[in-house]
Amino acid sequence: MNEQTKRLSPSIQHLTLGAILTALVVVLQLLGSFIHLGMFSISLVLIPIVVGAATCGPWIGAWLGFVFGVTVLVSGDAAAFWAINVPGTILIVLLKGTLCGLGAGLVYRWLARWNRYAAAFAAAIVCPVVNTGVFLVGCGLFFFETVAGWAAAAGFGENAVKYMFLGLAGGNFLFELGFNIVLSPIIVRLLELSKKIR
Repeated sequence: MNEQTKRLSPSIQHLTLGAILTALVVVLQLLGSFIHLGMFSISLVLIPIVVGAATCGPWIGAWLGFVFGVTVLVSGDAAAFWAINVPGTILIVLLKGTLCGLGAGLVYRWLARWNRYAAAFAAAIVCPVVNTGVFLVGCGLFFFETVAGWAAAAGFGENAVKYMFLGLAGGNFLFELGFNIVLSPIIVRLLELSKKIR
């Protein structure tokens, strides 16, 4: 193997893994659309997003998050918001996905200088926090009146903010966070071990 091939190898590996994870994001999002906690489906795709962000870098993480967003829009998971505000729906869904992958990758890269386990753990937390956080901010900016109506119908009275946290995001967020914290660091560690064996 010449010097130029050696230099290209990590990039080729990252692109290959990124392509595999892209397909996995699409499949998991489509499968996850059948699993609901409350009004919305569970985001199983956060695990491959964290794994891609940690092993291939923040830009692959951002790409995987963007693909997650596109799949959500195409699959009809955002249908409740489409009828209210199409541009707002597109912006929120694409932004939350892209930023959760980018954020996980940046946090992993920064912390990995000291401890890769802590970095994987932190990235696994950042991803669902950013995903849900951007969603909640977007609901407040673009859909507050509609959410207030949903809150009243769900028995939250006029407390739309409480409904956003407990009704819209609560159960899904806790499931995604727990699932991510348990599995993502394990998968990242296994991928790193497989690199050492080769």
